[in-house]
Amino acid sequence: MANLPPKPSEQTFPGGSKSRVNRAGEKVRVNLATSDDLHVIDEWRAAHRAVLNTFKAILIQRGRGKGIIFAQRHKRKRTIFDKLKRFPGMNLSRMDDVAGCRLIFKSIKELYSFREKFHQARFNHKRRNSDEKDKYDYIKKPKETGYRGVHDVYEYDVNSVVGRPLAGLYVEIQYRTLVQHAWATTVEVIGFITESQPKFQQGDTRFEHAMQMASELLARAHERMKGPLPEISDRDLVAQFLAADQELGLLQMLRGLNAADKVVSSKRNAILIFSEGKPLEVKQYRDATDALRALFDLEKQMPDRDIVLVRADTGEEVRLAFKNYFSDARDFIRLIEDACTKLTKAKNLLDVSSFKAGQS
Repeated sequence: MANLPPKPSEQTFPGGSKSRVNRAGEKVRVNLATSDDLHVIDEWRAAHRAVLNTFKAILIQRGRGKGIIFAQRHKRKRTIFDKLKRFPGMNLSRMDDVAGCRLIFKSIKELYSFREKFHQARFNHKRRNSDEKDKYDYIKKPKETGYRGVHDVYEYDVNSVVGRPLAGLYVEIQYRTLVQHAWATTVEVIGFITESQPKFQQGDTRFEHAMQMASELLARAHERMKGPLPEISDRDLVAQFLAADQELGLLQMLRGLNAADKVVSSKRNAILIFSEGKPLEVKQYRDATDALRALFDLEKQMPDRDIVLVRADTGEEVRLAFKNYFSDARDFIRLIEDACTKLTKAKNLLDVSSFKAGQS
């Protein structure tokens, strides 16, 4: 009698089982994780690489020739642990953004057109928000922080013997425009260079409010939409943002950053190592497996550093898709300048020209 492939219930879930992954997550949450717990999490986290590669192939094929910038990222271990502590009721095995694919579009129209067609794709992977198409649509309903973009979460599902153990893992697809991406990366830059995290509504609330207003400025001026502060008038919005910027020195601080000038080569897998007050360190790998192995080794060697593995098809795409890791907010500054000018309809009103001081 021929050997039959094991039934799905007999397959080993990465890390052993969902319950074992969840127990390891609980131990992390209370700072009691053992080496075995960390190994379980590493195994579960590494398994998402295959899920990422599957969706990457599908998305790139469908986006070819459309001018879409594509990137993928593995959620950092430190970020996973922080999220567990921020959401005490979350089971680790249900964390749906460990694997992430990001698509960046020139316009909102192109974004929605691509997404609508992708929803019609014929495959077994299940979109978790299929019954609520707008559930993760933060363009139509921006987050309180000012974040704008659209997310879909898919549950991996294949029938092959090789892929079956990965069934039940999640991948998040993020859709953003270039304008929305400039805002989102700047929020992360602020998190890297200050003690505040406006992305998570932590720290100095002045940064959070300034970025709310910035989101509203960008939405109105560049995408003809309203953002998180729809009731405020254009002129009041510009005036209040300028006042907040003067108090915080936000744009001046962003201008003072030196974008990393290290060239990301044709080796498309890049590990970025950064910590406060130290220059960005970039390690490059041609092979994805070598890069993933190195990622885990570096995380053990340097537990106090933020370490992230990123991948894109060209060095320039890595720079654009992950510009926050290079402390690059130049696009954001330019877009904000233009937005203030457009909404006040006069270059010198409210001293908008002061934005450009020190730009060169």
